[in-house]
Amino acid sequence: MADARPGLALRHAKTRHTMPDQLTLFPDPMIAAYLRLTREEMPKLAATSRKDWPVSADHCFQRIVLDTICSGIWYNHLKRPAYRHMTPAQVSRAVALCHAIIRDEADLDALNTQSLRWRGKARGVE
Repeated sequence: MADARPGLALRHAKTRHTMPDQLTLFPDPMIAAYLRLTREEMPKLAATSRKDWPVSADHCFQRIVLDTICSGIWYNHLKRPAYRHMTPAQVSRAVALCHAIIRDEADLDALNTQSLRWRGKARGVE
């Protein structure tokens, strides 16, 4: 007997697939690196070995990195989505900043605070 709810059998028949590699989705290797770092590596580190970081969500890492490379609220400088509208120099700076944050060569707390200041959201920060 067929299920009366259309599509239910199809949903159950689907198997779980892993996410495609960022390079497959975004052929520019620098953009793929930026997305992999902010969407995967940095959130993974925040959940494991870097629990001291002030943020853990991918969009927060992207906000901080993009605001920093734009020296202000990123969407006042770039069209959305940012990864499609960054110049090669901006993408390069974004990737370098991600690596610097991961290596503890850039102060993520300070970068987050500055990003929030630009947005008028920093609380208790002079």
